[in-house]
This record gives sequence, C-alpha cells and structure tokens, in this order.
Amino acid sequence: MKTTMILAAASAFFLGLASCSSTSADVQAGHNTPTTSVKPYSSDKCIVTDNKLGSMGDPITIVHEGQEVKFCCKPCIAKFHDNPRKYLAKL
Repeated sequence: MKTTMILAAASAFFLGLASCSSTSADVQAGHNTPTTSVKPYSSDKCIVTDNKLGSMGDPITIVHEGQEVKFCCKPCIAKFHDNPRKYLAKL
C-alpha cells in the first residue's frame, strides 16, 4: 500500500513538471510568451553596450514582450530592465 501511494505521488509530481512549457528565455524575462510569436533580434551587438555579441563569452538571450533581446553579459540585463524603452528604441 505504501509503495502504491509513493508511486502515485511521484507520478503526479513528474507530470506536473512535464506540463511546464515556458522556455528559459521566457522565464528569464518573466513572460509566458509562446516562442512562435517572438520577433528575432537582428543585431550582432549588445543592445545595452553595443559590444559585439560573443566578445565577453556566450551571449545571453531573453524575450521581452515578444521581442528577442541579446546581451553581452549578465549586468546588461539589469541595465536593460531599468529602462527597456530606451534600449528597445535602438531596434
């Protein structure tokens, strides 16, 4: 009986995890936007610093209100979130 209850609880837990469908970019941005409606980022430079993407390691990508945005490093994400309109105007 205990084994059956444990298996049932474990199954419910893992089924709950499987139902999460947000991408990591959506989660980072705090949005639940389907990735099929995301506008691609067309520049090869960081939206905040204008550094060439990849010059400081792997670029970081988030989705903000349906727009893909790329950064050269993590500190740029915080700067972007302080004033997204300022940076999105570059697009």
